[in-house]
Amino acid sequence: MKYDEKNIFAKILRGEIPCKKIYEDDFVLSFHDINPQKKIHALVIPKGNYIDLDDFSKNASPDEMVGLIKGISFVAKKLGISADVGKVYRALANISEHGGQEVPHLHFHLFGGEKVGKMVE
Repeated sequence: MKYDEKNIFAKILRGEIPCKKIYEDDFVLSFHDINPQKKIHALVIPKGNYIDLDDFSKNASPDEMVGLIKGISFVAKKLGISADVGKVYRALANISEHGGQEVPHLHFHLFGGEKVGKMVE
């Protein structure tokens, strides 16, 4: 599958659609989900054009890989939900339509601020 430059996250990265930004660096952008499922619900997306985790793992540079993982951890700390501050959170990436992925750009959901519940229902 080819990356779709018209997906909403690509538009957010280009500044065509606004977001409520939490964090940004050379590798990731993080922002609040517009339809939060928990008290805290943030998204962390790589700045590269990656469809999903499989695409990312095959094609991203080592710096991008490290940048994404560190970005997720940094955002959790910034939101006050990391284990470093005695809290917990869930990081979730859906892969493909059957895996529940709605936007064809790799993204991680960070849920926290309350009990997250079952992993899969």
